Amino acid sequence: MEKLDTREWLLTNGLGSFASGTVGDAHTRTYHGWLIAALEPPNQRRLLLSYIDASIEVDGYHYDLGTNYWKSGEVGPEGYRWLQSFDPPPVPTWTWAKESWRFSRRILLPHWTCTLGLDTQTTPAGLNFTDHSTQANEITNYNPSAAQLYGCHRVLIHYQYEGRCPAVLTLRPLIGDRFFHYQQRASEQLHFSQVIAQQHLLLQAICTQWSGTPWCLRWTNGTYCPDGLWYWDYCYPEETRRGLSDVEDLYSPGYLTVILHPGESVTLEARVGETFIASALTPTTFEEAISLERQRFQQQVIDPAQGYLSSQLYASRQQTSVALFDGVSLNPDGDQDATGLTAPDNLDLLWTRLLYAGDQCLAYRQSGTTPTVIAGYPWFEDWFRQMLIALPGLTLTTRRFAVARQLLQSAAQYCERGLIPSTLPEDNAQMLHPSLDVSLWWIETLGLYLEATQDWDFLVEQYPTVQAIYKALITGTSHNIGADAVDGLITWNSPTVALTWMDTVIDGAPVTPRTGKVIEINALWYSGLCWARQWVDQLKEMAVKAEDTKRVQSLTRQAQRYDQQIDLVRTSLKAFWNPQQGYFYDRICPDDAPDSSVRPNGILALSLAHCGFSQTQGQQALEVAIAHLLTPYGLRSLAPSDPNYQSHYAGNMNCRDRAYHQGTVWSWLLGPFIRAWQRFYGDTPDGGALHHRPLPFDTHLILNHITQQVCLGSVSEIFDGDDPHIPQGAISQAWSVAEIIRHWDMFID
Repeated sequence: MEKLDTREWLLTNGLGSFASGTVGDAHTRTYHGWLIAALEPPNQRRLLLSYIDASIEVDGYHYDLGTNYWKSGEVGPEGYRWLQSFDPPPVPTWTWAKESWRFSRRILLPHWTCTLGLDTQTTPAGLNFTDHSTQANEITNYNPSAAQLYGCHRVLIHYQYEGRCPAVLTLRPLIGDRFFHYQQRASEQLHFSQVIAQQHLLLQAICTQWSGTPWCLRWTNGTYCPDGLWYWDYCYPEETRRGLSDVEDLYSPGYLTVILHPGESVTLEARVGETFIASALTPTTFEEAISLERQRFQQQVIDPAQGYLSSQLYASRQQTSVALFDGVSLNPDGDQDATGLTAPDNLDLLWTRLLYAGDQCLAYRQSGTTPTVIAGYPWFEDWFRQMLIALPGLTLTTRRFAVARQLLQSAAQYCERGLIPSTLPEDNAQMLHPSLDVSLWWIETLGLYLEATQDWDFLVEQYPTVQAIYKALITGTSHNIGADAVDGLITWNSPTVALTWMDTVIDGAPVTPRTGKVIEINALWYSGLCWARQWVDQLKEMAVKAEDTKRVQSLTRQAQRYDQQIDLVRTSLKAFWNPQQGYFYDRICPDDAPDSSVRPNGILALSLAHCGFSQTQGQQALEVAIAHLLTPYGLRSLAPSDPNYQSHYAGNMNCRDRAYHQGTVWSWLLGPFIRAWQRFYGDTPDGGALHHRPLPFDTHLILNHITQQVCLGSVSEIFDGDDPHIPQGAISQAWSVAEIIRHWDMFID
């Protein structure tokens, strides 16, 4: 490799733990590390193992294989120069080579259910990977103990040597114990204890005021020598670019020396906890772990998703899953050309990579039985808004209905005064991040789930929450949220908070003020009312069969109220139409002044299951969006012609926050745009093509981004508003991945 490749890779374990780094093997972020363990799944993530520095001596010559950035500005050693190839996840593989030798390293972060399979001698089938019915818990009826889950945070590293003569491999672990948002600095108060036993260490950080997390490092072969050294002043250039702290010190407890003959290997494991539970580390452990991962992915992800694409092109799922885990090497010196992405083999593999990226977003909470969605890696946690918007792509398109059901249940239990918070409270804490739209997104997503599954028992269970949301919005709730008594539209007035998805606040003032009546909120309100009216008919039919006369009468009255509210809101939605622009006002301010900012929220309003706008309005709005908002990577959050438009997402946190919703492109908005496009320019119901038009952007560019840019195999959170639309933000965003999965057929059409 002539140039250091800083594209990134990501592994997750289904509990919030992750490993991440770069193709060139140099850490560029605070969030890079080989074991960042979610000690209270999926939260409380701490970096324990940063990386293992490797050097090899062959035939009297010494080669440093690692690469680091330093505070001084130097890059060294330059092990990337010997790097010949890289295979992306799920088993990232680096191969270094010279004329007389070849050396590879593979990393695997086993899914927690596969770790339980090894430790409890339980097969994946025994963990119920294959039951995808709406009633079943997709993972298991098996309830793992907290200690067992604790031991599921583990990473395996496998080294393989090929050459003409023996080689001496030296491995030096660099470790820490710090919250994953911050760096570690050496001090007199911080040291690391190590208890050395046969082929393993027990490590723990000890500080004046706290003791760290005990964890184990073990290996299959080699000789360990403790020396206890600090390595100072690593530098993370991505943090420098973001205007954040960028320097760290890492501790090395010692080093492992392994003599390898041609064809020999060594495997290491880092694992949270003081015991190894039941599984032994052997020369076959790594391959056994890959086999379990492949089986889990095939049964839990690939097999249920087969129903989405039924063409001959996607018939060979088993072969695709095998290919994904066997690896496909990338050229580390440059991007692959976008041409050829639509070849059948490439599309099949890309679809499988997207399913893998979607599966990475799903995690389980500390009980091991409640699923959630990590909004984005490497720094986001689980947020309800992102979870609900991502849910259709991650679980309905892929037929993981049991997970969808549980996600909806988990959000509903936090509904308070008709509102669901945007972020999940920890330890039953007070709701710190209220929202206006999340409860409405919950109703919209519930409707899509019920439409896909016909799970009417779940409707009966959740309908009281629907009623609670309706009642709270009609009568009024927190932050002066409520339905206007005259026009029926939802309004709110709490100027110091941001309660929609455009939620950035600086010094107590929202960057994007949206008090008053908001376009997508009221479109969600209208769609939610239509869903509720539809469900009343279903519940009434069930009540008639049960001969529950009182229930039938109550539902009849509810239907009348919903009908009246739907008619009122549909009429009032006309106030959002701006005939001069041929687009929607983004909001009607508390003083009744309309906000004519051209934002993507009008497209959100057109994309919902029930739409209160006309065909003419929909087509005109789409044409305006194409002219001012649409890019190949998503929709701009504000039109470039607006004086508040920010063309680039760059600088320190303050600068970036001011650009976040003021022009920055959001990739997840491709999904709503496609749904609106299908509604207003799609095929007519009888299959004709009267209004059919192809998507008005080059879909190959976002596919090339997935395969060749930033986090290989995933989708970035945001992009710069101006060309060339540089990827920014989180390297892997759940709702962005989910929307492309949801509309995969449109990207390959």
